[in-house]
Amino acid sequence: MAVRLRLMRMGKKKQPVYRVVAADTRSPRDGRFIQIVGTYNPRTEPSLINIDNAKAVRWLREGAQPSERVQKILELSGAWSAFKDGTSVEDLEAAAAKAAEAEAVETAEAVDA
Repeated sequence: MAVRLRLMRMGKKKQPVYRVVAADTRSPRDGRFIQIVGTYNPRTEPSLINIDNAKAVRWLREGAQPSERVQKILELSGAWSAFKDGTSVEDLEAAAAKAAEAEAVETAEAVDA
């Protein structure tokens, strides 16, 4: 089974929001997928990109091929450089956990103030 990282269109008519998914190449654009890797909203300024870098790198290491647009999104999120540098998935997960913890602390301080 050939896996591809690609965009899946969501949202209302003329208001697209995309999911970045790992899917079989034979399945339709908005059809079955294996795993959701992140989201992409091109309508905000600047575009909102939310990618789980650990999942993306894991799929790339297993041989998944990104579409052209997804590759550009992965470059912006930093997952592509982590894949090329050989950064381990555990390091990416630890960095994501540390960032989430720092954000929680920052939110708690903002609520206290």
